[in-house]
Amino acid sequence: MLRGVVLTSVGTTGIVAATHWAVRGGYLKPFSAWPRWVRSWSDWMLRPVTRSLLRMGRNPQDAPLWLLGGSVVAGILLLTVTRWLIGLGASFLAVSQAGPVAIARFAVDLVIGALMAALIIRVVSTWFGAGRFSRVTRWAWVATDWLINPIRRFMPSTGAIDLSPLVGYLALILIRSLVTSLLR
Repeated sequence: MLRGVVLTSVGTTGIVAATHWAVRGGYLKPFSAWPRWVRSWSDWMLRPVTRSLLRMGRNPQDAPLWLLGGSVVAGILLLTVTRWLIGLGASFLAVSQAGPVAIARFAVDLVIGALMAALIIRVVSTWFGAGRFSRVTRWAWVATDWLINPIRRFMPSTGAIDLSPLVGYLALILIRSLVTSLLR
């Protein structure tokens, strides 16, 4: 059902983007029936995107393409998070019936997986200019500073490239394998 909603959303925004492209390319007359009808039911979706593009100094005529890209990315994220939550719920159910050692191993795996995800978010956020003091990614920095700062102190400087998150990620993999092997 969720896939149907995502596909409908992407299809709808695809129709909007294709119609706007056809009007801009001169393939459709802007005041003919189809473009007017598409504009009448899609303006509420395009207005916020157009305003955001204007604030960023970009071309507001690209709003349909940004809307299409945003719906594709949001759909992929929604499907991925939903699948992950369902898998997590199934894992909780299976582990709850397996005993205390399995629960401990699952908890360790869950915590280290969350730290690995925080490391990835920390690295990717720096690519987009959202650093340590961004409201969105601050939690990832706080959660991983205890691991990255000591590694950064002992690693030799590599210039503009910071390899300490990679070393921290590898250390988390090693810690997870050691702890789970001890709990078997």
